[in-house]
Amino acid sequence: IDHAALYLRIYFAGLPMLMIYNFGASILRAIGDTRRPLYFLIISGAINVALNLLFVIKFKMGVAGVAYGTVISQAVSAALIVLCLTHTNGSCHLYLTKLRIYPGKLLEMIRVGIPAGVQSCLFSISNVLIQSSVNTFGSMAMAGSSAAGNLEGFIYISMNSVSQSSLSFTSQNVGAKKYDRIGRVNACCNILVAAVGIVASAAVLLFRMQLLSLYNSDPAVIAFGEERLWWIAAPYFICGIMEVFTGSLRGMGKSLAPTLITIFGVCVLRIVWLSTAFESYRTFASIFVSYPLSWLVTMLLLMAMYFIVKNKLIRSQKEELARGDISA
Repeated sequence: IDHAALYLRIYFAGLPMLMIYNFGASILRAIGDTRRPLYFLIISGAINVALNLLFVIKFKMGVAGVAYGTVISQAVSAALIVLCLTHTNGSCHLYLTKLRIYPGKLLEMIRVGIPAGVQSCLFSISNVLIQSSVNTFGSMAMAGSSAAGNLEGFIYISMNSVSQSSLSFTSQNVGAKKYDRIGRVNACCNILVAAVGIVASAAVLLFRMQLLSLYNSDPAVIAFGEERLWWIAAPYFICGIMEVFTGSLRGMGKSLAPTLITIFGVCVLRIVWLSTAFESYRTFASIFVSYPLSWLVTMLLLMAMYFIVKNKLIRSQKEELARGDISA
């Protein structure tokens, strides 16, 4: 606990740097520049690894050394993104001397951002409850689940980039009032995220023994990790499609509704599953059945919401055009 508390205190101190990088990277990605944020992240990652080795092996700083390495690397990525924006021409040029709060824009960001933040927090709460259920099976199960979860993270990040693209492209077309393109953006992103998810999951499952052994070579740990991977990694593409619909809805200016749907479909349903089905049939696998079931229910609800919002936008545009023709 003492080591964890020390790490968190140092890591949390560096969160403003992470915020600056994420904001700046989002601005660049919104105008189609996805390369430079990636380059800055690669540089930051390399610095993080080098500082970890230096602080932990050379200076014997332990957990604090790992935390300081992370914070310093985040500060480097933040500095690089700010430097990039101050030298970017066009509408995204950053004038440091003109930085101030714009109340209207701030309220709009809060309206869209707060529900998404609350959603992420509640995800963490449901994952904590699931982790507590995993812990009842002992240290081997905990280690296997943790190793599998790390591998699933690679799949999720690959798919999440597509869902973020759906948000960016949808919002751009909404801003340009090109509502007829929203469906095409959504369809392309869903096809892409499904392909990425299936290929990445297949690779992880194909080499699951070798990959899990990188974290722990104990056969019992690997067995628990394998069981989790089959239930979560194999159907992970459903989660990707779910997040594409979330991104599309947020791109159309709807943030609260997908948050409420996701809270119900992912968080509430998993908690209900743990307190009913898992309690009746206490096996390691029964914990993780809740994942694909909750993704599927949430995806269907978000899909229905997406078509309602999209059709409403198209219908309102047609009504505006009709009124314009009448007045002309």
